[in-house]
Amino acid sequence: MKHSSTYNIQNSSIGLEAEIIRLKVQALMAWEKEYRSLQWFGLQDGMMVLDAGCGPGFVTEKLMESLPNSEITALDIDEQLINQAKSRLEPLSEARLHFVQASIYNTGFQDEVFDFVIVRLLFLHLHHPLEAAKELMRILKPGGKLVIIDIDDGLFGVIHPDMDDLPSILQKIARSQHAKGGNRYIGRSLPRLLTEAGYRNVDMDAIIQHSDLHGVEGFKQQFNTNRFKGMHDIGIISDSEFESMKKSYEELSNSEQSYAMMIFFIACGSKPLGDL
Repeated sequence: MKHSSTYNIQNSSIGLEAEIIRLKVQALMAWEKEYRSLQWFGLQDGMMVLDAGCGPGFVTEKLMESLPNSEITALDIDEQLINQAKSRLEPLSEARLHFVQASIYNTGFQDEVFDFVIVRLLFLHLHHPLEAAKELMRILKPGGKLVIIDIDDGLFGVIHPDMDDLPSILQKIARSQHAKGGNRYIGRSLPRLLTEAGYRNVDMDAIIQHSDLHGVEGFKQQFNTNRFKGMHDIGIISDSEFESMKKSYEELSNSEQSYAMMIFFIACGSKPLGDL
């Protein structure tokens, strides 16, 4: 099954097990804030909800806990990730949880199935984000909502002490991903993407994660320099930049004076109720 995406967990430079741990910490670190935003955009218990690009199912599990009267469908193209989610969550499903291995470009669902679709940190990897947004509109009920949570490396956040090489490193990583078909600046484009795909009532907000509020462990997972070793090995990140990253990681891990903040963007659009 073709991915048409820049993300493949098998290619993780830190290894499969460590990458799944990173994904878990990333998913859970600010879940309360994310869920609050999802509710503000209209998520309610009892809805038919799709977690598109569910990965190992950590957000799926939180949705099951938070929406006890909803049916939750977890979709991912990666068979190994779907199996990881199944092995943890099927005993808890109570017939409310469904797993589907399929592409976000061609989900295989009938028209107008879901009330609410959540796509978290996937659109930055997609080669054809507009096609994905249109497919998700097809499977939404009229008036249903699509919410995309994603990043923008131009508005990444901060690390303290300041890392002088960070803007250059982020630009190089973004260019590398762009060459493979992804977009690490997708955050700023989400309102336009949703509008172009035909969604109405488009809105946008931000979710801020700060190490003083959410603990440093999640940030250590994201800034682990082993994640970027492959880029260093092939010359995308220079020796001096890689050393700067290692120094910042050590300070973040060991100094009480260090902190980090990351910004995630959340955009929502509604499927039109009918022909206008």
